[in-house]
Amino acid sequence: MAAATRARVAHLLRQLQRAACQCPTHSHTYSQALGLAPSGKTTDYAFEMAVSNIRYGAGVTKEVGMDLQNMGAKNVCLMTDKNLSQLPPVQMVMDSLVKNGINFKMYDNVRVEPTDRSFMEAIEFAKKGVFDAYVAVGGGSTMDTCKAANLYASSPHSDFLDYVNAPIGMGKPVSVPLKPLIAVPTTSGTGSETTGVAIFDYEHLKVKTEPLLKIPVLGIASRAIKPTLGLIDPLHTLHMPDRVVANSGFDVLCHALESYTALPYHMRSPCPSNPITRPAYQGSNPVSDIWAVHALRIVAKYLKRAVRNPDDLEARSNMHLASAFAGIGFGNAGVHLCHGMSYPISGLVKTYKAKDYNVDHPLVPHGLSVVLTSPAVFTFTAQMSPERHLETAEILGADTRTARIPDAGPILADTLRKFLFDLDVDDGLAAIGYSKADIPALVKGTLPQERVTKLAPRPQSEEDLSVLFEASMKLY
Repeated sequence: MAAATRARVAHLLRQLQRAACQCPTHSHTYSQALGLAPSGKTTDYAFEMAVSNIRYGAGVTKEVGMDLQNMGAKNVCLMTDKNLSQLPPVQMVMDSLVKNGINFKMYDNVRVEPTDRSFMEAIEFAKKGVFDAYVAVGGGSTMDTCKAANLYASSPHSDFLDYVNAPIGMGKPVSVPLKPLIAVPTTSGTGSETTGVAIFDYEHLKVKTEPLLKIPVLGIASRAIKPTLGLIDPLHTLHMPDRVVANSGFDVLCHALESYTALPYHMRSPCPSNPITRPAYQGSNPVSDIWAVHALRIVAKYLKRAVRNPDDLEARSNMHLASAFAGIGFGNAGVHLCHGMSYPISGLVKTYKAKDYNVDHPLVPHGLSVVLTSPAVFTFTAQMSPERHLETAEILGADTRTARIPDAGPILADTLRKFLFDLDVDDGLAAIGYSKADIPALVKGTLPQERVTKLAPRPQSEEDLSVLFEASMKLY
């Protein structure tokens, strides 16, 4: 399995190298190969925007019962986690459901950083309930779990791996109709209320030399599973502890940076033979760029305020919007190396338990696992689109007036390090329990993440990944 995966990744990287113009002038623009017929093309020629309907406003959660009534829902599944089930966001939803006469059952066993096992437990609950609508109240873990439950309950005879991304799963297109899903995000990071992506850790992959190897994968990606409606209520952000706000914000930061610097859509291969096979993550494009840059500007202005003052409703409200903005951007453009490398960082955690997270298992929050490699990653990718790297560094506060093109990577990396230091972020992978001895396992866990790593503007070898992990052991 490992050898086949490596061979497939190597083949893909060779394809990217053949397809990509290495010239910095052209690697980040959209003038190349546009408007050509699909026949005979090896790279794509089009991009598609798909996003959930979203509604924003303080107190908007109280409308959820009316929405379900308008949909004609009779039997609703309410999904959340144990902690949130006792907090105001869930109570507000339940009050609205009761007020509007909506019959519902609550599933509150969602796992923070879900696994295939926790997904399947939620799927079993959904199958037994025969629900005609779903409501997810929580962070990305809850929304992603609810997407998976809706998908597999709507396709009850499908094997779990049918819809899971290659190389672990089959990556089949979703052709069955799903039930309406309303997402009520309570964190400001994943943007899952806007996207057709559900992330989980695939815990058990049996190979001959290692009987039990934990390999995280990106999960399920299809426009069909995106929520019908996202209710973005800034009042829910006031209950978040400061570390949760920070780590959620780092996810927004990297969503924006990675989608803006991703391989341009017209350089991504292969060109789909049918639009149903065009991936959700298509590469950077002119529409996603707008959302990514705007989200980055909000992060630069409001994230530190949102972390430092829990009563700063303006800052926390804007970060809640930034999460959705970045979600619209990366949900169609995709992410690349920070995310691809983050999955083994989260999945191979030993004993680290993040502050402010009430969980019974070791946990590296997703946003933290993503941002710890960002200085190294953007130093590595900058040569492919230096202007974009300099532009994002300037948005984050760097003085780029006298900057030279070759310095784009180091300037953005230094800007990110200062940003993270100001927010008291752990000093690299070593600070969360990893050492150089873990690098081979971290690289091995990154290799299956080809659906995102292939969107990096610069192809990477196993040796490159090793260097990036080593450079991320210490930040300051």
